[in-house]
Amino acid sequence: MFDFLWNLTSFIVALGILVTVHEYGHFWVARRAGVEVQRFSIGFGKPLCRWYDKQGTEYVIAMIPLGGYVKMLDERVDDVPAEKRHLAFNNKPVLSRIAVVSAGPIANFLFAIVVLAAMYMIGVQNAKPIVGEVQLNSRAAQANMQSGDHILSMAGQEVSSWQDVTFGLMRHLGEERIEIKVKDADQQIAIRVLDIEGWKLDKQDEAPLNAVGIVPFRPALTLTLGHIANDSAAQQAGLQVNDTLVALDGEPIENWQTFVRSIQSSANTTLMLSVSREGKVLELPITPQQRTGPNGIQQGFLGVVPLLEKWPDGYIETRHYGPWDSMVLGAEKTFELIRLSFDMIGNLITGQVSVKNLSGPVGIAVGAGNSVSYGIVAFLSFLALISVNLGVFNLLPLPVLDGGHLMYYIIELIRKKPVSEKTQELGFKVGAVVLIALTCFALLNDVSRL
Repeated sequence: MFDFLWNLTSFIVALGILVTVHEYGHFWVARRAGVEVQRFSIGFGKPLCRWYDKQGTEYVIAMIPLGGYVKMLDERVDDVPAEKRHLAFNNKPVLSRIAVVSAGPIANFLFAIVVLAAMYMIGVQNAKPIVGEVQLNSRAAQANMQSGDHILSMAGQEVSSWQDVTFGLMRHLGEERIEIKVKDADQQIAIRVLDIEGWKLDKQDEAPLNAVGIVPFRPALTLTLGHIANDSAAQQAGLQVNDTLVALDGEPIENWQTFVRSIQSSANTTLMLSVSREGKVLELPITPQQRTGPNGIQQGFLGVVPLLEKWPDGYIETRHYGPWDSMVLGAEKTFELIRLSFDMIGNLITGQVSVKNLSGPVGIAVGAGNSVSYGIVAFLSFLALISVNLGVFNLLPLPVLDGGHLMYYIIELIRKKPVSEKTQELGFKVGAVVLIALTCFALLNDVSRL
């Protein structure tokens, strides 16, 4: 229950910020274009609170926090008095209407730049992209990638984190190969050529790194507990943080992986767990709960997370930047995310990326909750990523989105006359059906991940 409330609260806060930024972009430009703004709403449905400014604009925070809107005076919607016709959105020049409509996505992109700049000024800590293992018979194995390889660049572009490597793989999806520059375990520079011809992300939630057979280096898992989940079998059995696992049903526990396999195969079965606590060995009966695993198989679940061994010296890097460098990096990262988002949309259309990888509100909520748990830097990174995605999504040429309106206005600019009302109405209906279908599909994907 706590996790649910945490994720929900984080989702509302994150989405509330991003929607406010998006709608404020429309609002700010509309005001400067001389359009009368009647309502600025965050959320849909019944208003929870409302107030008015000196110009008569109504500000609303509504019950359903899944979006927002700016309602402008428009003759196509309301009866407009003759003395106010010059304030109506539909009577403004087409370039003014284009500016108002595009301001929402642009605001999201500018917000991402500012958020990323703040993140870089705070300081970004990353694990260097050093390969831990290479899976047998994988594309990485065929490229002769080795354990201990420190990835320096991909296709000539420098990388400094596993996120950079992941984005690099996704950016080159659909190409034949990627040249990867590495420093091997003997500190020698080498070039690995990764063959990605025919490679697709066609499995749900498959990480690009895992898909090509690269396992990032991580410190070994210890047998000392670092976290106990609330309401879990471990908590009910009396396990505590810093307990060290000793034996299970009298058999010594050699490593964490062996312990996990024993628990997974013992759902609803009582076992005797020996742990070391403050110099004493305790015998605790545990009964792993049952849950559905990734492959739909029922398995045992205890609800514990182990501590890791310390990272080797030089494997973790923290970078701080000044204000100017942070803004430049924020802009570069935002443009990279925009390009990557459009690439992913193209790959979804061509089938390079499976639609099973689409996420909806539930996926965003879980991501928001997790990022908040990891700290302010992770949350800022998450906000920037979702802000860019929101901006790009709204630029899709679906008539119910900003991109659809822009499409009509650009056609009007070229033809020197507006698209007919009948055509626009048909487009809105088709766009609404497509948008609802995408939303439902994303929700189904979310549910399948629970």
